Amino acid sequence: MTTGQASSGAQSPSSTTQTDPAALREQLTAIARSLTLEQQVRLLTGADMWSTHAEPAVGLRSMVLSDGPSGVRGQIWDERDPSLNLPSATALSASWDPELAYRYGAAAAAEAVRKGVDVVLGPTINLHRSPLGGRHFEAYSEDPLLTGEIGAAFVRGVQSAGVAACPKHYIANDFETERFTASVEVSDQALREVYLAPFERTVHDGGAWTVMSSYNAVRGVTMSENDLLRSPLCQEWGFDGVVVSDWTAVRSIAAARARQDLAMPGPDGPWGQALVAAVRAGEVPAAEIEEKVRRLLLLAVRVGALGAEPPPPPRPVIDAGFAREVEARGIVLVRNTDGLLPLRAPASIAVSGQSAGLPRTQGGGSATVLPSETISPLTGLRQALPATTVSHCLGAIVEEGIAELPLNCLTDPETGSAGLRVRIRDSAGDLVLDELRFSSALVWLGNAPVGDLATLELVTDYRPAVTGPVELGFAVIGPTVLSIDGVDVLQADNDVTGQDPASAVLSPPASTAEVDLQAGRGYRLRVLHSLAGTPRQPGALGITLGSRPATGSADALIAEAAEAAREAEVAVVVVGTNSQVESEGFDRGSLALPGRQDDLVRAVAAANPQTVVVVNSGSPVTMPWRSQVRAVLLTWFGGQEYGRALADVLTGAVEPGGRLPTSWPAEEADVPVIDVRPVDGVLRYDEGIHIGYRAWLRAGVEPAYPFGFGLGYTSFDYESLTVAVPAAAGGDGGAEVSIRLSNTGPREGREVAQVYLSRPESAHERPVRWLAGFAGVTVPAGQSATVTIALPRRAFEHWQADGWALEPGGFTVQAGPNVADLPLRAEFSPQARLPL
Repeated sequence: MTTGQASSGAQSPSSTTQTDPAALREQLTAIARSLTLEQQVRLLTGADMWSTHAEPAVGLRSMVLSDGPSGVRGQIWDERDPSLNLPSATALSASWDPELAYRYGAAAAAEAVRKGVDVVLGPTINLHRSPLGGRHFEAYSEDPLLTGEIGAAFVRGVQSAGVAACPKHYIANDFETERFTASVEVSDQALREVYLAPFERTVHDGGAWTVMSSYNAVRGVTMSENDLLRSPLCQEWGFDGVVVSDWTAVRSIAAARARQDLAMPGPDGPWGQALVAAVRAGEVPAAEIEEKVRRLLLLAVRVGALGAEPPPPPRPVIDAGFAREVEARGIVLVRNTDGLLPLRAPASIAVSGQSAGLPRTQGGGSATVLPSETISPLTGLRQALPATTVSHCLGAIVEEGIAELPLNCLTDPETGSAGLRVRIRDSAGDLVLDELRFSSALVWLGNAPVGDLATLELVTDYRPAVTGPVELGFAVIGPTVLSIDGVDVLQADNDVTGQDPASAVLSPPASTAEVDLQAGRGYRLRVLHSLAGTPRQPGALGITLGSRPATGSADALIAEAAEAAREAEVAVVVVGTNSQVESEGFDRGSLALPGRQDDLVRAVAAANPQTVVVVNSGSPVTMPWRSQVRAVLLTWFGGQEYGRALADVLTGAVEPGGRLPTSWPAEEADVPVIDVRPVDGVLRYDEGIHIGYRAWLRAGVEPAYPFGFGLGYTSFDYESLTVAVPAAAGGDGGAEVSIRLSNTGPREGREVAQVYLSRPESAHERPVRWLAGFAGVTVPAGQSATVTIALPRRAFEHWQADGWALEPGGFTVQAGPNVADLPLRAEFSPQARLPL
C-alpha cells in the first residue's frame, strides 16, 4: 500500500454512506489514503492536552476530550467556567438503576455539548477489588454485572447526544500505587469473568465509540502495547472505535504495532517523526497506520467533526435538580433503629462534624469539576426545616489537607472586587500572567504558562468571618512563602518525592501556620511560590491558598459538640473523608475515618440517644460505633446538591433509594482482598474470581453490611419465585425469573430485587454465588408486584481454556434484597431448559 498526497477534494461522508457501514468504511479508507504518511501520523497524537489535530484538507476539525465520570470539566480547570457536579460513581451505582444511569450519561452529554467537548472520558468501570483503592469513588462496584449494566447505560446516555463515551481504564487498573509501571498477574478466568466483563458489556450493550487503555501492564506488557487490545476487545467483541491512551501511557513505537490508536496528550510524544521513520523502515506496517486513521475518522463522523455537522438530537434541559435526584436515589440507609428516620419536625437539631459545613461532593484527581455552588448538609437541613433550630459545632476535623478560602471573604486589591490576584513572572521579572480569579484553589492542566518562569504570586485581602486562631497555609510543590500584612508567617518547600505526578498537581501536600485573626478585619495575604527549578509537567500547575481549623484541644471540640447534642432533640453527626484521603494518584492507607471523628460520634451518641450519623465518603470506612447510634446513612460524595438531597432523605420527602454496590467491612482486618501495593513491580490478583462479596462468602466472614443491602422507609415481603424458559428465546440457554413481592409497610417504596446463581458441586472454580440479574420496582403501600428478570446464557457460563462453556446440570437460583438475605430459591437447568 502507498499513501497518497493530501487532497482538498476528499469527499466527506454523506448521510447515505453514514447509514451503510460498508460504504462508510470504504469512503473513510479513501480519505485516510488521501493523506501523506506524515499527515496520518500527525493525527495519531494529540494536538495539545485535551484536543486532537485538525486536518482541513479532508474537512476534519479538532475533537475535544474531557474528563467526565461525574461531570464534564472541559478544556480548562477554571472556576470561571463552572460545571455540573454530579454525585460520585458510587452514588450512581448505589441506585442500581440503569435508567437513571442513562439519564446521568445524557446530563454529561448536555454539559459536553455546552462546553464544546466531543469525547467524555468516562465511565470508569474498573472494579472495587480493594476498598483501599484510591479511585474507588470513581468506579461503580465490586461486581462485574452491576458495573457493566450501569456503565453501558451511561455510555448509551452520553452517545445519544452525539458525544462519544470512553470507558476506562482497560484493563486491571484497580489500584493507584505504582500505576504507571506495575504489572498485574491475573488468571484468564478472572480476566474474562471479572475484569473484562464490564468492558464487554459497554461495547456490546453500550456501543462505546472509544475505550481508554490504562497505564499498568498485564503479565509484563504495558496495556498500550498489549494484545488484549486486539482480542477480545476488537476481534471477539467487535469494537470498531478508537483506543485512546491514558495521558502519557503511550511510551514507545511498539504501541503503534498494537491496537492503540490515539496517543494523548500532545503535541509531543513517542510517535511523531519516530513513527514515520519506523513505517518507512518497515518496522510498523503502513496498513496499521491507515486503519488507525480510518477509525479516528469514524469517530469524527460519529461526533460530527468530519464535514458538515448534522443537527444534534433534542436534549432535555439539565439543571442542578438532577444532581439532587441522583444523590437521593443513591443514599443507603443501613441502620434505622425504632424508625427514627424520617425525622418528624424536631424542635432542635444539633449538627456536628467539619463535613456538615464543608462536605466533600466529589473525589480528588482528574475527575474533579468546579460547580457554581455546593449545598452543605447544614444548609440543606436549615432550608428544609425552617421552623427547627439547627445548630452546628465543629466537633472534629478531617485532618488531611486544607480548604480553599471562602470567596465572600476575599477581595482583589487591584480592582476591589471579590477574588484574588494571580501573577506569574519570568526570570526577567516580566509579567507572563496577570488575572483575577474567584477561587483560592487553582489548577492548570495543559494551559499554564511555560518557559523561563520564576515566580507565581497570589494576593488577596482576607476578611475572616470568625475571630480566633486558624491555620493558614498553602498546598503546592516547591519553595513557597506566605506573608500577612507584609510579615512572613510561613516558609516551606513541600516535596513530591515518590508521589504520583498527577497527585503533585491535583493533591499536593499542605503546610500551615497558626495565626490569630479578628472577624471583619482585612488582612493582606500574599503567597510567593518559586517556579524556578521546581520539577513539574509542562503546562501543569496546582496551588491552593487555604485554611483549616486550629487543632487546639481536640477533646474540647468533642466536648462542645456533645454538650450541644445533649440539649437538642436530635443529633446529626456528619463524618467523612476528603480529596487528600480519596483521590487519583495514591491509594488509601487505612479504612478508618481520619482525625478524631470516631471519638466525636461516640461522645455525641452518649449524650443523645437520638443520634443520626451521615457518612460523607466515596468508599467504605470502618464504623466501630455503628451499634451505638440510632441511624446511619451512607451518602458517598453527593455532588453539588448534596445538602438538599440529604435533607430530602432525612425528612422523608424522598425515600433513601440506595443499595450497597460494594461490601462495607466491620474491621479492616476482616477484608479478604485488600492489597493494592505491588511487590517488586508486580501486583498479584491471586484471589482470582473471588473479589468483593464473592471473597467474603468464600472466607466465611460477615461484613458490617453486605453487598446489595439497604433499608427504606417501608418493608417488603418476598413471596414467590418462578424460573422459566423465556418465551421468545431459542436455544440460548438463558432463563426468565419472576419474583412476587409485597409492600408490607406504611408508604410507597422502591425495592431492588436481586437474583443470584450458585453451583456448589461444580467441576469448575466458581464463586459461592454470583449476581445474575436485578431489577428495581416501586410498589404502593399494601400492594404487590411481580418483577421479571431475564438471565442470559452468559450468567450460567464459565470461562475455560477454549472459551465460554455451559456446564451440564442444574443451578440454584436465589432471590432476595441482598446477597446475604435470599429467602426465595429454585433449581434450574439451562441445558435441559426446565426448572428442577
